[in-house]
Amino acid sequence: MKQKFLAIALVSALPLVANAQSSVTMYGMVDASIGVENTGAPGYSSRTVVQSGTQSASRLGFRGTEDLGNGLKALFNLEAAVNVDTGATNDRLFDRRAVVGLQGAFGTVTVGREYGPIAAVAGASDILGQGFYGSNLAAFGTNKLTRRLDNSVNYQSNSLNGFTLRAAYGAGERFETDATPDLKSNDIAGVAVEYANAGFYVGAGYQTKEDRASGDSKEYNFGIGYKFGDFELRGGYMAADPEPVGVAPENKYEQMNAGVSYGFGASRVYVNYQQQELEVGDAKGRAVTLAYTYALSKRTNVYASYAKLRNNDNAAFQLSSPSQPVGVAGAFGADPQVYNIGVRHSF
Repeated sequence: MKQKFLAIALVSALPLVANAQSSVTMYGMVDASIGVENTGAPGYSSRTVVQSGTQSASRLGFRGTEDLGNGLKALFNLEAAVNVDTGATNDRLFDRRAVVGLQGAFGTVTVGREYGPIAAVAGASDILGQGFYGSNLAAFGTNKLTRRLDNSVNYQSNSLNGFTLRAAYGAGERFETDATPDLKSNDIAGVAVEYANAGFYVGAGYQTKEDRASGDSKEYNFGIGYKFGDFELRGGYMAADPEPVGVAPENKYEQMNAGVSYGFGASRVYVNYQQQELEVGDAKGRAVTLAYTYALSKRTNVYASYAKLRNNDNAAFQLSSPSQPVGVAGAFGADPQVYNIGVRHSF
């Protein structure tokens, strides 16, 4: 309870700081939709929901810089998730991003909770912008790829002829004792290289994760994109390859996304195809997403979307979005689907 009161006091105080310092900015995204969800699982009926964060995760953030001279800047960013449908936030106040760092001719170094190198490539290669149901966010989560790194030190180079290098180390912060001399630290280390020029993008990332419970894991991805005129193409591949623990078999996870969008006037149409696989049991799921957005202004748009996922008899994948997934864990062979209409405003 004390932590909740402290969080409320901190959020209340930050706007005062923003008013006092011109280098500090408060920003956010508010996204809400009405939808109809059907898990496709036996015994479950469809339901109507009011949902937060269908196209983009709703958030509230604070960022700022200080000019230290000689081309050096200090920076920070604190960003919290907000559930518009209930007004609640997560247990971690600034769970989306919480970093402080330095920026200069050497690049940018940040310390704190930060997006991993793989996350940058994933975000740039998803036609849905990691929004709507059926985006590549399905690749992140339990026993899959790691999107954000706690206790991390991160580096991003300045762009050089279109190339950018990212590197990160997240400390697991576990003690090794005499009783447990081989206790793994849960450290995560990663690197990514990206190239962007004249509408063309290509990137690749790699991370290693130590985990005593589920086994060490190798995580990697690559993505491409190209924008020409009113058309845009994006696609990518991601994999989490854990080492088996005990007698458990190796269970590699793979995901592929390919999508296209077309803009005309204030409208944009999106089509995306997604495929997920688990090695054990030959589990496969295939999803298609259709989405439409209409810009009412530079900061406000309305949208409509539809997504459907088909699992084979050995799969129980769910439709993932920035909001809650649609599907029932362990419902093998179920085919979830969802319709949404909503509005999104940024500030």
